[in-house]
Amino acid sequence: SNAPSVNTFLISNMEQPADQQVRVVGQQLVEPTAEAEPVAIGSTSSASTSISASKEMTGLTHECGVFGAIACGDWPTQIDIAHVICLGLVALQHRGQESAGIATSEGMCSKNFNVHKGMGMISTLFNDDSMKKLRGNLGIGHTRYSTAGASEVVNCQPFVVHTAHGALAIAHNGELVNNGSLRREVLARGVGLSTHSDSELIAQSLCCAPEDVSEHDGPNWPARIRHFMTLAPLSYSLVIMLKDKIYAVRDTFGNRPLCIGKIVPINAGHGNSADTPADGWVVSSESCGFLSIGARYVREVEPGEIVELTKSGYQTVDIVERPDFKRMAFCIFEYVYFARGDSIFEGQMVYTVRLQCGRQLWREAPVEADIVSSVPESGTAAAHGYARESGLDFAEVLCRNRYVGRTFIQPSTRLRKLGVAKKFGALSENVSGKRLVLIDDSIVRGNTIGPIIKLLRDAGAKEVHIRIASPPLQYPCYMGINIPTREELIANKLDANQLARHVGADSLAYLSVDGLLQAVQDKNQGSGDEKTKPTGHCTACLTGQYPGGLPDELSW
Repeated sequence: SNAPSVNTFLISNMEQPADQQVRVVGQQLVEPTAEAEPVAIGSTSSASTSISASKEMTGLTHECGVFGAIACGDWPTQIDIAHVICLGLVALQHRGQESAGIATSEGMCSKNFNVHKGMGMISTLFNDDSMKKLRGNLGIGHTRYSTAGASEVVNCQPFVVHTAHGALAIAHNGELVNNGSLRREVLARGVGLSTHSDSELIAQSLCCAPEDVSEHDGPNWPARIRHFMTLAPLSYSLVIMLKDKIYAVRDTFGNRPLCIGKIVPINAGHGNSADTPADGWVVSSESCGFLSIGARYVREVEPGEIVELTKSGYQTVDIVERPDFKRMAFCIFEYVYFARGDSIFEGQMVYTVRLQCGRQLWREAPVEADIVSSVPESGTAAAHGYARESGLDFAEVLCRNRYVGRTFIQPSTRLRKLGVAKKFGALSENVSGKRLVLIDDSIVRGNTIGPIIKLLRDAGAKEVHIRIASPPLQYPCYMGINIPTREELIANKLDANQLARHVGADSLAYLSVDGLLQAVQDKNQGSGDEKTKPTGHCTACLTGQYPGGLPDELSW
């Protein structure tokens, strides 16, 4: 008797072979065109490729990145929304390289959206032909690495459904911790699910109109979103597109990042953009792509906040509170590993936090050496911090070969190790006869650091001391990070001294959990601002303390 009323959604996605890239326009599947030239996206793509390559070496992958954009003023707009979203996704490519998609709306018709999505990288998926068909005044985009749902076209996002009130598109970053129970609840209502994707599950959950909310004048989307958020506290950042508006949603724990940017006129210049009229608004998993699309960072979407973006601007339409006894739980590995260095979280640049991690690492694990260096590019910021705090010189010792095939396609550990060695060359003049400290951001399986140490010793290094700018990874993640099983994590097999012997290092040390937290919170602690917002960070993969409990322990 307490069941909410339901308007069943019709899923528009259709089953396709996993290796078949498709283009979806106006909800009709179209075969890909091989002749079209890739859209010009500048040099950012190669930078994203180098970042993603280093992540494939370590075995850590993020689930995805989301992006949304809406033009201000009169429609049709002069802003090419599809290109803005495409460039925004290029800046988020490091968050997922498996599949991508864009959905746009012209803001006039609620029946259909223009959609293009498929398997592969942004630069190969989107070409001049596909971009011309993505006309619109607003749109959302997604780049994906799967943790929930297989690597198939049917699981590509944005996920588009037809409802009794028109089309709805959704893109999701994160992973629903209570996926199983929520899925059972949706199926129990007689609603069919065509994929294993969390995004479809979220879309179907939004079909629940809360019993105490009147919808005589049309659907109350903020109320429906709030209802979903009470069913699933973790873990997601969402962009939801309707005919003429976008909702940006962040879970109540703030586990996954989401921020708002303002598209400013081309001649706006640098400086405070608060008084500059907006040409449009964007929302993104990270702020790193804002400058490249002519946008300026405004603020983060707060934990539990529902933000509505229209052509008139943006406003907070609701905030869902956490239980009083629960702290905010922003993923600390966004700082350590996943985010691009020029992104801003909690009022501070990621690069600055990584620099501080290196400083703290020297205080905790000093060593007599001649030079400090890094495994490029993942450990570079921390290595500069270590060098500055210690007074040692920083010098490059490894040169990356950017044209070597990725290590993840090689099945055996032996071949993977050889692949890692081929990725780098040693700068022997910087190495020969030197005692060096090599900084990296993390160790996962422990397969990659050994060949690098051997390479440096073969180049004449006298001593090689490894310092890791994060604590040892010991636990899996259930909130959107594809961390290997506990058995695969090297920190559960060997302590620091044993691992040093195993990989051939003279010494090895990790940053402590307290040291990492201090580095992340350093700016807030030192600001002296009494109004500084409270922060809290998820360290589950380091400590085993999960903010919402383990999936099989969840009661909500």
